[in-house]
Amino acid sequence: MKGWKVVLVILLVLIADQVLKVSVKTSMYSGEEVSIIGNWFKFHFTENKGMAFGLELGGEMGKLALSLFRILAVIGLGFIINKLIKEKAHWGLVLSVGLILAGALGNIIDSAFYGVIFENSDIFMKNIAKPFPEEGGYAGFLHGNVVDMFYFPLFRFPSWVPWLGNTVFFGPIFNLADVSISSGVFIILLFQKRFFSSVRQRVIDNSIENTTNHGHDI
Repeated sequence: MKGWKVVLVILLVLIADQVLKVSVKTSMYSGEEVSIIGNWFKFHFTENKGMAFGLELGGEMGKLALSLFRILAVIGLGFIINKLIKEKAHWGLVLSVGLILAGALGNIIDSAFYGVIFENSDIFMKNIAKPFPEEGGYAGFLHGNVVDMFYFPLFRFPSWVPWLGNTVFFGPIFNLADVSISSGVFIILLFQKRFFSSVRQRVIDNSIENTTNHGHDI
């Protein structure tokens, strides 16, 4: 039953992530900003070529390497989830790994297909991206950009603060997939003792059961 639950969670995160990204991409210019709650929560449409929260690897080869790494990571996470379910690990641990996998998948879809599907979006040219343009998309397979939109510029440090003057506190722009990955990692770190003691106990119980069964066979 755990398997179906985690698949459902992954699908829900994926659908919500992609609906939001496509909505932003087809209704806003790249670089456009819309206030949601005052000046501290905004939709700021940006496209990043790299990792979560706008971090980047250099050049086209860096972009390709990152896309391939994401794919390998998703495959690895899938095997881990399958193993955790078979070992009857704590549901919270299975769910957390599922959230990480869902977020990674969400960003893979962007980098794999958005460059092929969409045209460029540019605030200066007043061009909103349209899907399936006649002249083709803005990039090849696995070379698309990841769509980000959540922006929480909670406050700006005063100019007199050393090293941080005039910088925005919590300036990264991110998406729902990034939130899913971060949430999964945070939950694992927060409840690691409970999660992994459950796994260790399961291993001990299995070892005792196997030893007992072998003893009966003798």
